[in-house]
This record gives sequence, structure tokens and C-alpha cells, in this order.
Amino acid sequence: MITQLSISNFALIDKLSLELKPGFSIITGETGAGKSILLGALGLVLGKRADLSSMKDETEKCVIEAHFNIKKYGLNSFFESADLDYDDNTIIRREILPTGKSRAFINDSPVNLQQMQELGEKLVDIHSQHQTLSLSDDAYQFELLDAFAGNVILRQQFSGLLVSFRNKSKKLRDLQQQLAERQKEQGYHEFLLEELNAANLKEDEQQILEQTLSELSHAETIQENLERASALIDSDEFGLRNTLSEVKQSIQKIAGYSEQYQSFNDRIESVRIEISDIASELDRCSQRIVKDSAEMERVGNRLQVIMDLQKKHQVSTVSELIGIQQQLSEQTQSTEELLSVINRLENENQQLSIELENLAASLHQKRIGSSEELSQQLITILQQLGMPDARFFIDLKPSEQLNDFGKDSIELLFSANKGIGFQPLRKVASGGELSRIMLAVKATLARYSNLPTLIFDEIDTGVSGEIAHKMAEIMKEMSAHMQLISITHLPQIAAKGDYHYKVFKLVSDGQTSSQIRLLSADDRVNEIAQMLSGSELSDSAINHARALLN
Repeated sequence: MITQLSISNFALIDKLSLELKPGFSIITGETGAGKSILLGALGLVLGKRADLSSMKDETEKCVIEAHFNIKKYGLNSFFESADLDYDDNTIIRREILPTGKSRAFINDSPVNLQQMQELGEKLVDIHSQHQTLSLSDDAYQFELLDAFAGNVILRQQFSGLLVSFRNKSKKLRDLQQQLAERQKEQGYHEFLLEELNAANLKEDEQQILEQTLSELSHAETIQENLERASALIDSDEFGLRNTLSEVKQSIQKIAGYSEQYQSFNDRIESVRIEISDIASELDRCSQRIVKDSAEMERVGNRLQVIMDLQKKHQVSTVSELIGIQQQLSEQTQSTEELLSVINRLENENQQLSIELENLAASLHQKRIGSSEELSQQLITILQQLGMPDARFFIDLKPSEQLNDFGKDSIELLFSANKGIGFQPLRKVASGGELSRIMLAVKATLARYSNLPTLIFDEIDTGVSGEIAHKMAEIMKEMSAHMQLISITHLPQIAAKGDYHYKVFKLVSDGQTSSQIRLLSADDRVNEIAQMLSGSELSDSAINHARALLN
């Protein structure tokens, strides 16, 4: 339950602190005094979106803080899953900075709006005037029936599995689309891969083959020049080897006269040795050179295979071909892995589908077993509220496909008068009837839910007199199970509250601000008397107010 609400710099509120009690609290005040501002501030601290227009002074920070006693409501698991510190007296704070940035805190730990909203839904239900229209929504009708039927845990299990099923289904569709796109070209890619695998490519092969082909193609020229070079080295008369021997003999004779001449001698010896080595290699190369037409054809064919592959794949090196080969291999392997993932997801989704079908069947059976009893309870309350001939029928039908609520469709049918057939609630109920029906729904939910706080924002719209008195009695009974706060214009309801707060405007130094205070017993008599007769209090209005309070 809410124990304290503090607001600063919000709408018409400069600074306000309100202590709230368990039981039935009433909030009254003239139209425009600021009752809706209180709800707006509470909405922000429960996770609604905010903007700078919420701030009274846009140069100052807006702070809204609510204290909750949550000891009896079993919310430890929420705090554990959100990694937040649990406290029986939990504080939720919302700050809106002059920059427009919003910050949220639970027990002084920063949280995002989603976490704040999730906790807020477990703490407070604010029934605004327009919410009466939600009676016609499937979601609200299922919420009512499932709360009454004790389906809350089943619904949570179903919703969790349904989210998983839908996520997997979306992923499965995406993967199947990827697979279809790959399979369009899969055959051609496999052919290309087989062709590259058969080619058995090696990294430096092309360069070696081109060099080998060049040697084979010019074998005669190579051999002729090798032999000529070898002859020039070994010629008896003018060969390099003999000439160098003569040069060495001449220098050797003077090598002992200086280090420079000795250096010449050493260098000439090195050249002579190198020339001898070259001559030997020239001879070996010359003997090895053979014009092999068959080998030349083999090398040429091999090179042609490589160049054809390069042309097909629009590349110029064997390295690039090997890269393409690897990509095609990985793609083929990836397709196989994709098929494996698709098969796994299909099996998982099939199992989830079976579990969802079973849960949906359980939900349906419990709903069928509770719908008539729920209708009867709503009728009993409406009879107390001046609708003796009201009848409800919950039309629950199995649907073909799974939906957010199981495999059911629902329609809340209503008849307010004898002799009138059932019709959808949204088509037949008047504004005053809808208010009473909504109170009946909330009163029923209060018995089967564990919600700490319920706030009615003028749920009594369209009713008066004895009906208002009956509504007040029902609210009083509800407040035995939860903290109930009602914003009202009806004295019959205001008189039933355990505590009565008044919202009013105060003008100071040309500035208007909204204030709220807890009324004393005498002030409360006067407030209810004003609600009965207007601003001029009469003795009869005061006596009537005292009678209502007593």
C-alpha cells in the first residue's frame, strides 16, 4: 500500500507531501483544484512517460517520490530477478531534469522505465474514467475471468511459453528464408566447388608452371647459349678460366710487396673459383635440357585449366581461386549447419506447441467451470446497485489458432432489462450502467487478486442517490482487503471513507498552487455539506452531512 507521496515542481504543485493510510480514503475538491494532478504525479512514479510540460518551473528539477509498504505481497522474486535490493518499505522515485531527461530509482538503485512499470503494475491499479471502456476489451474480460478462475499462474506459464514460441517461430521463418535463397544457387555453387576441388590448386603452382613452360618452349635456344657460355669459359686459347689463371700468376708474383696486392690476389682467386663453379653448373644445366613435347603439353594443359578457372571467377591469381574455394566450402558447410539449426528449432517449436495446447486446454476448462459463477457474482452486486434485472453471459468459444489468451475467444454479453436478449456489453450499457458494472468487476477482482492499492477516479459518474450509497458500501467492503482511494463528487461516497482529503488551490504572490490536506471531523462535516448544497452552508445541509457520516 502507499504510505506517503511527495511531489515537488509538478504542474500546479510547488511542494507537497501526503501521508496515506490503509482502508478507505476519500479525495474531494472542486473541478480544476488539482485532483487529476495527483493521479498524474502518481502515474509518473509508476512508469508513465514524462516531458517538460509536467514541470511547474522548467528551470528546476521535478521530483516525485512514493513510499510503499509491500511486506504482505510476496514481491521478493521481482526484486531478485531485477537485481534490486528488497525492502518491506520500498521507495520509488522519479526525477525529471530541466534538460528533459528522466531518471527512475527503486530503493535508490537506478532502473529503467520498464522495470518501474512492472513493479507499478503489482502495486497500484488506477481506474480512470475512460478505463470503463476497457470492459469491452478481450484482454480485460480474460483478466477478469482468469482471476476469478484461479488461472493467474497458468496464464503466466502460457504467456512465457507463447513469447518463446513466437520468438523461435520468427527466427525459424528468417532461417528458412535464408535457406531458400541459398538453395536457389546451391547446385551451381556445389558444381563450382567440385570443379575447384578437382583442380587441386597449390599456392605457387602457376608461377612454377609458367617458368617450366618457358624453359620447355625455348629448350634449343637455352641449350645453345649454355654451351656457348661454357665454351667461352673453358676455351684453351681465350677462355676465361685460362685468362684468370694468367692474371693470378702475374699478381701472385707481387702479392708479397703490399697488403693491397695480396688483396688483389685473393679477390682474383675468388673470381676464379666462382667462374669454375659457374662452368660446372652450366654444364649440368646444358645436359639436363631436353625438348620434351609431352611434358610441355602437360604443363600447358595444366596452366590452361588454371587460367580458365581464373577467367570464370574473374580473378588473376591462384591465391584468389583458393580463397573462393574456401568461401564455397564454408558456405556449403554453413548451409548444412543452417539445416541443422532449422531442424532443431522445428523440434523445439513442436514441443512448445504441444505444451501450449495443453495449457490452453487447461485454461479453457477452468474458464468454462467458472464463467457461470462469475456471472452470478456480478449479477448479485449489480442487483445491490439498483439493476435488479441485470444478466450476464460470458460467451467463451474455442478458437482455431493460439492467441495471447490461449485458444479461446470471449465476449461479455449483457442484458439490463427483462425481455431483452443478450448483446455485447459495449452496445447496450449506458454510462451510469457501465460505472456500476465496472465497480462490480473491481469488487469481484478485489477478492481474488493480491493488489495492494486501488484508486477510483470518479467511478461514480452517472449515478446518484441510493445507488451512490450502495456503491459506497461496496467500496467500503473492498477496502477491507486492500487500500482503496476514491476521488469523488458524491457526498454519499465521501461519507463512507475512513479518511477524507481535500484538494484546493492557493494563490500567493500572484502564483497559483495546488494543496491537499487531511480533514478533521468538523472540516469533514462542512466539506460534505458543501457537496450537498454548494458554497453556502445551511443547517439542513450540515445536519444531512452529519447523518451521512454517522
